[in-house]
Amino acid sequence: MTFAATILTLYPEMFPGPLGHSIAGRALADAKWACETVQIRDFATDKHRTVDDTPAGGGAGMVLKCDVLARALDSAPAAGRPILAMTPRGKPITQQRIRDLASGPGVIILCGRFEGFDERLFEARPEIEQVSLADIVLSGGEMAALTILDACIRLLPGVMGAPSSGTEESYENGLLEYPHYTRPVEWEGRTIPEVLRSGDHAKIAAWRKLQSENDTRSRRPDLWERHEGARVQSASGARRKTKEPDQ
Repeated sequence: MTFAATILTLYPEMFPGPLGHSIAGRALADAKWACETVQIRDFATDKHRTVDDTPAGGGAGMVLKCDVLARALDSAPAAGRPILAMTPRGKPITQQRIRDLASGPGVIILCGRFEGFDERLFEARPEIEQVSLADIVLSGGEMAALTILDACIRLLPGVMGAPSSGTEESYENGLLEYPHYTRPVEWEGRTIPEVLRSGDHAKIAAWRKLQSENDTRSRRPDLWERHEGARVQSASGARRKTKEPDQ
């Protein structure tokens, strides 16, 4: 099954962009994924092909028109694909959501511009999932769409060389990934940790787990709190299941 991506944008020339290179580019050439763009401006009805207007109630900037966006969106058959709208007002996407998307038939991504979307679009099309990358504001949704597609494409079967490459990474288990080292063994007075040169795979695994936990605790306390909460909940559930036969 080919992962089919449809991008609704005012700048279709930005795609596939960097996704036409490296592993994503090879996967595109091998038809592991497909990229289609829809020019939103083609669905404007006036001679100037207007896609935006001034904000109701006043204020700076322009707002993308709901009627034009709806026509553009309705032109792209969903075919079971989720619809994402890239907006700073959306819910930050997670690695788990990326993995869910990558396991499906593809995705439709609506790229925001200017001050954003007329809110009535989401009221009329409640299936649209409002998504952001992080607590940042970009000049448009295209860069965010490229990032989400890259995250999905690398998880498609046969795209990455080693299947384990996608499972031993930051966020896959709720933690940041452990630090990496490679040759030379010594560089500017710094050496690769001895445990990694020991050949003892059990000790290496234990070291990596500890580093992952320590780095997450110090660098991303929000992730650590969620990880600990999930671990406690899982342990509590396991204890309840153990007691059930005696009840």
